[in-house]
Amino acid sequence: MIRMRIGVVTSVRRCHGNTSELTVFSEGRPAAAVNYDALTGPVNCGDLVLLNNTAVHLGLGTGGADFVCHNFSAPLPPFRGQGHIMKLRYTPWQIRVLSCEEEAAGYQDRLAAFQGLKRMPVLIAELHSMLAPAVAVIKYFQPGCRVVYLMSDGGALPAPLSRSLAELKEKKLLEGVITCGHAFGGDLEAVNIYSALAAAHTILKAGLVIISMGPGNVGTGTRFGFSGMELGEHVNRVNALGGTPVVIPRISFADGRSRHRGISHHTLTALAVAAFSPARLVLPQAPQPQLRLMFDQLIRHGLQRRHRILVRPAPALLPIMKHFSLSPPVSMGRRYREDPLFFNAAAAAAAEALREMGDLNQEAKLRRRETEKAGTQARL
Repeated sequence: MIRMRIGVVTSVRRCHGNTSELTVFSEGRPAAAVNYDALTGPVNCGDLVLLNNTAVHLGLGTGGADFVCHNFSAPLPPFRGQGHIMKLRYTPWQIRVLSCEEEAAGYQDRLAAFQGLKRMPVLIAELHSMLAPAVAVIKYFQPGCRVVYLMSDGGALPAPLSRSLAELKEKKLLEGVITCGHAFGGDLEAVNIYSALAAAHTILKAGLVIISMGPGNVGTGTRFGFSGMELGEHVNRVNALGGTPVVIPRISFADGRSRHRGISHHTLTALAVAAFSPARLVLPQAPQPQLRLMFDQLIRHGLQRRHRILVRPAPALLPIMKHFSLSPPVSMGRRYREDPLFFNAAAAAAAEALREMGDLNQEAKLRRRETEKAGTQARL
């Protein structure tokens, strides 16, 4: 069931893109709320609004705010947009999008010409908080690299919810965002991850792709009951399309839960069970006791037999993010100094993806020279 409540907007605290962060007086107290302007229209102080209060009422972390469903104080927003693909299908909230695969989008010829990813590196992350550190490292060392982010529907569905994403786009560190499955609000919409990868390659001309879910993820403390299992499935998808999957492991030595200490059971289980094909798994350089624990975990799950395990030094992440004036990284309420290896894992994997991209560039140059040489000999 959905718990609905009525409130009055007392302030519009922040706007980014089509998203407004509000304070709403409801049930005798002020509460945080989010309004998606593109769905429910703009809001102003004094407006009477209908709120979805379910997650906050249950004390869950899903969004940490109520969500505006309807504004009683404003006329219904006009029906706009294009397309015939529905996201959130067969729910009261289903919305219309123009998916990049539709004829009206004008990209079908390019998608039809897609011949695979040609070993392009694809960074795969479980948590949305890994995105900004990875993008910052890539753009710091390769400013001209066209980075495309694919947002899956394993976490938040609306892309505009992400402050991190808004900041990366504002600073032009991303070439584009593709929202996949039931996620929506990206620069391009896609029906699934396969199609999104093809779109990133052929439409946005990506040099490097990052896949992760939006903010928020689901966990139950059981072996398979967490949304991060999609990480292993992404490895298979990337390999199936001829790309090079590079996995950012979820690592923590500050999380109090034993199942997340060292390499999280989320990463270990997804790669051991869901990933049927190999990936590059990059560990950041760490003190010997911590590295030993992580290798013990990998060996216990048999991951060294299927995946290529690499240990790489992490670039200096905080100065890199400061260079772009990006907000300091935070995950699970912890900042860099409290859990450095979590963030260093993203930085080290991003640097490895760049190395892989460099190898591909070298290979392309070599093949081009060989082709030119063969052509010269043929003419002689």
